[in-house]
Amino acid sequence: MPKLSNTGSKVPASPIRKLVPYAEDAKKRGIKVYHLNIGQPDIETPQVALDAIHHDKARVIEYTHSAGIESTRRKLAEFYAERGIPNVDYQDIILTSGGSEAILFGMLAICDPGDQIIVPEPFYANYNGFGAEAGVEIVPVKSYIKDNFALPPIPEFEKLITPRTKAIFICNPNNPTGYLYTEQELEQLRTLVLKHDIFLFSDEVYCDLCYDGRVHHSALKLKGADDNIVMFDSMSKRYSMCGIRVGAIVTRNRNLLESVLRMGQARLCTSYIGQVAAEAAMAAPQSYYREVYDEYLARRDFIINALNKIEGIICPMPSGAFYAIVELPVDDADRFARWMLEEFDHKGNTVMIAPGSGFYSNPEDGCRQARIAYVLNREDLKVAVETLDAALKAYPGRTI
Repeated sequence: MPKLSNTGSKVPASPIRKLVPYAEDAKKRGIKVYHLNIGQPDIETPQVALDAIHHDKARVIEYTHSAGIESTRRKLAEFYAERGIPNVDYQDIILTSGGSEAILFGMLAICDPGDQIIVPEPFYANYNGFGAEAGVEIVPVKSYIKDNFALPPIPEFEKLITPRTKAIFICNPNNPTGYLYTEQELEQLRTLVLKHDIFLFSDEVYCDLCYDGRVHHSALKLKGADDNIVMFDSMSKRYSMCGIRVGAIVTRNRNLLESVLRMGQARLCTSYIGQVAAEAAMAAPQSYYREVYDEYLARRDFIINALNKIEGIICPMPSGAFYAIVELPVDDADRFARWMLEEFDHKGNTVMIAPGSGFYSNPEDGCRQARIAYVLNREDLKVAVETLDAALKAYPGRTI
C-alpha cells in the first residue's frame, strides 16, 4: 500500500465527533440520544436568510470574488460598526469557507512549519487539527476551573515565548469554557504582543452571546496594534446556519490580507449561496437577536444550575457562548462517555458528551472533564440532565 503523509497522521480525531459511531449504534437499538456534545443549535435560521436562498434569481451559479462578494463584505463591515467596532472597511474582510478555513489561512499566513502559537487551554479542539495541517505547534498555557478559566497571568505567557512564537490565540467568548475576557485582560495581551512583535489572534464567533450584563470587547478595538490583530468570525452560530460554511478573517494588516487572498485564489472562492444567505441574515430584525439571546440565557441558567445540584459535579457559570466545561465524578470521562452510549440508558434515553481530554494538549489534564453544549430546548435539556444524573449513579467508575 502507498505510504500516507505524516501530516495526515498528526491530525487528531475530533473529541466532539469521535463517538458518533457509538451514538449511531445506540440509535439503531432504539435509544434516544441527547446531543450535548456538539454546538449545533436547534434555533431556527432567520427567515430572511431562507427566503434569500429560495428566491435567489441567479440563473448561473458563478464563482464569486476570492475575497467574497463585495456587498456581503460591506454588510459585515456595517454589522461590526453597529456593534461598536470602528474603522473596519469591507477591504479588511476576506470571506472564507467557515471560520475553520479563516483560522487555517491565518496560521498559514504567519507561520512556517515548526513555528508556535500560544493558546490558553482548554481550547477549541480543532485548533490542534488546524495546527497539524499547517505544521504549527500549539503551545498551551493553562487556565483552571477553580478560576472559572480566566486568562492565565501574563508571566505564564512570557515563559513560553520563544523566537518561534508567532501569535497568542484566544477565543472570546471561549469555546469550550464560556469564559468572556475582560477589557483589562485584552489590554494586557495588547501590551504583550506589541512588546514581542507577534500577532494576537482572536476567535470571536460567539460575540453576540454575553450574559449577566457583561460586554464583549473585540480585539479589533485595541488601539495602536492594527498590524498585530487578526479576528476570526463566522455566520454559523450567530444565525443558526452551520451548514452554509461562511466565515471571515478580519484584519487591518494589508500584508497579511494579501497573503490570505492568494490562498483564497488558490481555492477559488467560498460558497455563492452561503454568501447570499449570510448577507440576508445580517438584515434579520432585532427581535430575532433578542429572542435568540433570551433563549440561550434561559438554557444556560437552567442547565448550569441543574448540573451543579448533582453530587460531585463542578461547573462554573459561563459568561458567554453556549458551552461549559463540567468536572465529573468519574475515573475517565472518555470511558464514561462511551459507556453511556454502549451500555447505558435511562427510560430509553442516553446522553452524548464531548470528553474533556480533546480540549487539552495533555489529555490527562481533561480526563475527568467534559464539554457540554446547551443548544437543545429546555425540555430536552431537562431530560438530558436527568439522564446524566442517572448515568453517574450507575457508572462503575464513579469516584464519589
